[in-house]
Amino acid sequence: MHNLILLIVCFAAGVLLKHFRRLPESAANTLNGVIIHVSLPAVTLLHIHDLRPGSEFFFMAAMPWIHFFLAAAFFLLAGRLFRLGRTTVGALILTGGLGNTSFVGLPMIEAFFGKEALVNGIIVDQMGSFMVLSTLGLTVAGIYAGHKPTAGDIVKRIVMFPPFIALLVAVLFIPFDYPQWLTLLLQRLGDTLAPLALLSVGFQLQAGHLEGNRGYLALGLGFKLILAPLLIGLLYVALFGLHGTPIRVTLFEAAMPPMITAGIIASEYNINPPLSNMMVVLGIILSFVSLPIWSIILSGL
Repeated sequence: MHNLILLIVCFAAGVLLKHFRRLPESAANTLNGVIIHVSLPAVTLLHIHDLRPGSEFFFMAAMPWIHFFLAAAFFLLAGRLFRLGRTTVGALILTGGLGNTSFVGLPMIEAFFGKEALVNGIIVDQMGSFMVLSTLGLTVAGIYAGHKPTAGDIVKRIVMFPPFIALLVAVLFIPFDYPQWLTLLLQRLGDTLAPLALLSVGFQLQAGHLEGNRGYLALGLGFKLILAPLLIGLLYVALFGLHGTPIRVTLFEAAMPPMITAGIIASEYNINPPLSNMMVVLGIILSFVSLPIWSIILSGL
């Protein structure tokens, strides 16, 4: 419970610092830079080093890919049935198909499942969500904006991402033991992830246009927070018979709110920015209620 309280306090602190303008507008970029270049690589180096790949590895990495294809199918169908605008469909696919499995997901995993479960969340995030965003996400954004990213752009984005580099280093060093001082150093640096991530998320929240988007938000967030994790849960548990902590964490990640970066990309590509922004804002706020419920549901697996 104290971990959840910490996350809520950090989230609220970010919102208040933004509201009272106690930090410069560039503060979010600085916080994100520290998280991406220091906190997340430290957590990756620490926990992936102890990874012993099992049969669940494929299912953990595959979840975000399945999630994105489900979102594309669902919102394309909804677009036809309800005659939604092209940019509305594009915004819903991006924000409804990509979950915040790092900045929100990892702190929430630590709060509800403990630090030892972070390794599972890192696999979902790095091998799944990040890859989907860098390939399918950018491609969909390009399609709905009228242009596509090149293969070189996609490869460069992947190989230059600091947590991905840390992932490769951690895998290479699996056969070797870390010295105690390095383990302690990575633990201390990794402990900054949860508070900084939620502080950054709170600081980045911006009010959008609720009026006129209520129906779209209900459709998008209903899929992202409820329907998608339910469908993936049925697939993994009922069809494949999977269970255990790695699967619980994977399904918990499936229930995360929309990815902030997906909303930013949608805005940069001018794919219904008001709707994209509100999907992220409301999704994160509602997730403080939905995620504890999902943690209870998943505890029986």
